[in-house]
Amino acid sequence: MVAIIDYDAGNIRSVEKAVISLGYEAVLTRDADSILAADHVILPGVGAFGDAMDKLSAYGLVDVIRIVAERGIPFLGICLGLQLMFESSEEAPGVEGLGLLKGNILRIPEKDDLKIPHIGWNSLRYPLQGRLFAGIPEEAYVYFVHSYYLRAQEPEIVKAVTEYGVEIHASVEKDNLFACQFHPEKSSDVGMRILQNFMEI
Repeated sequence: MVAIIDYDAGNIRSVEKAVISLGYEAVLTRDADSILAADHVILPGVGAFGDAMDKLSAYGLVDVIRIVAERGIPFLGICLGLQLMFESSEEAPGVEGLGLLKGNILRIPEKDDLKIPHIGWNSLRYPLQGRLFAGIPEEAYVYFVHSYYLRAQEPEIVKAVTEYGVEIHASVEKDNLFACQFHPEKSSDVGMRILQNFMEI
C-alpha cells in the first residue's frame, strides 16, 4: 500500500491516480498509523513552502515523516514535497523545512529570456546513477512547474539535473529518500516509469 500524504496542498489527487493506474493500492491520508504502515510513502504538492510547513505541523505530520525516514520506508517527495525535505527556502525566510536532507531552496534567477515560474518540459542529465531512472535514457523530458529550485549540499545525492538559467538539482536520492522537482505524474511514459521504479524499491 502507498500512503500519499494529504496536507491540503495542490495536485495531490493526480499522484494518487497515477499510482492506482500502475496497479497499486493508494490511500490519501494524514493518519499517522496509515502512513507508518505503508510500504511506500509519497509527499506530493504544489504551493508555498511556509504554508506547507505550517500545515504539516498543524496535522502532526512532521514527526511522522521523520519516523518514515528513520524506519527506512521508501519515501518520495514531488515538487513542493522535494523542497520541504530540505532545510530552508528563500520563499519563506526563517521557516525550517523537514531537514531530512542538507541543502536550500533558492529562487530561480530573473533573466530576460526566461519566464518564472518555470513551466514546461526540460530534459534531464544524470551526474550519478539513480534508482528512479533505471531504464530511462539521458535527455528524457519531464514536466516542471516551479519558481524555486534545489541546491543540495551533498553532490553525491544529486541523480538528475536540468538547466533553466541555472543548473537545477532535479532529482536526489539518499538511502530510502527520493525526490523529484518535476512532476512524474504529469511526465507521460517517462514519468510513469519513474513512479514504477520507485514502487519497485
